[in-house]
Amino acid sequence: MIDIRKLKELVRLMVENDLTELDLRDEQETVTVKRPGLHVAPQVMAPQMMAPAMMAPAMHAAPSAAAAAPAASAPTAAAPAAEKLPSIDSPMVGTFYATPGPDKAPFVSVGSKVGPDTTVCLIEAMKIFNEIKAETSGTVEEVLVKSGQPVEFGQPLYRIRPN
Repeated sequence: MIDIRKLKELVRLMVENDLTELDLRDEQETVTVKRPGLHVAPQVMAPQMMAPAMMAPAMHAAPSAAAAAPAASAPTAAAPAAEKLPSIDSPMVGTFYATPGPDKAPFVSVGSKVGPDTTVCLIEAMKIFNEIKAETSGTVEEVLVKSGQPVEFGQPLYRIRPN
């Protein structure tokens, strides 16, 4: 049986290195740890005892295609195409939520004034909702992501006209 401390360390390494599957084998045991997606807690398969002669090469399925990049919402007429406005970017990979709840108003919308401590959205990562602050002052000129869409690290979420 695998030591629980070793198992916890394996899970920690998976999370730190953004791995979705880890397969370790030796003469006496096989341990497979899988994380089906970024929003699902790691699942651990029970260690299996196998004789070395009985081990067959592992067959791995081709990695699933990466999710298509989220399409940005239609640009608003308020921001001219030639003008490059600063953006509020996603600090993590996760799911973008513009509202604090299903029946609530958005944190901010086009025309909203924001300050450095203004919460502009939530990003869910690993079943934890993280409040994202504007970290700048200005007026929201454009919302680039729809609520419920996946976002990547560094992806622009809002365009801001500085004060």
